[in-house]
Amino acid sequence: MSVDVIEPVAKPQNPVAVDPIEELSGYFFDDLEPGMTAAYARTIGPADLVMFAGISGDTNPMHLNEEYAERTMFKGTIAHGMLCSSFISTVVGTRLPGPGCVYISQTLKFKAPVRPGDTVTARATVVDLNPEKARVTLETICTVGGTIVISGEADVLVPRRNKNGACPLTLTSRATRVGDHEFIDS
Repeated sequence: MSVDVIEPVAKPQNPVAVDPIEELSGYFFDDLEPGMTAAYARTIGPADLVMFAGISGDTNPMHLNEEYAERTMFKGTIAHGMLCSSFISTVVGTRLPGPGCVYISQTLKFKAPVRPGDTVTARATVVDLNPEKARVTLETICTVGGTIVISGEADVLVPRRNKNGACPLTLTSRATRVGDHEFIDS
């Protein structure tokens, strides 16, 4: 019989002050460059369709009833378009630009159906930077294999670093504050 001995982790003598915004944020505006890209992939399972229908209220039988869906032009159930496009939000909110950014707008074109069992890869690529407003334009696509199933464009507000360190976004009725900087929303 063996016994594992676990020793406690020693506490640092002088804890280092960590700025939670700096530590938890993704890219800051000044870190971004055209051409940067990030992706997220997920295989759509039947449970995803049921859970998305439950949370969104979209119980269209096209997504949930195989017997019904077999008699349509798609010849079987298809995933909710908004479920698949939400993976773009996953990329934007967790990878590029990442935590701390705020969606301003998103266009979507649904080009092909996604079926249960398909792996959807969402990708965002920086195509334009607006330094005056700290906004980034991203080309957004979702693919299954080599087929583009969703295409679009996103505009995102990205926090800047300032001389006092990173500061969270503060929304007001007419402007967005990022630390010492104010951006008028249009």
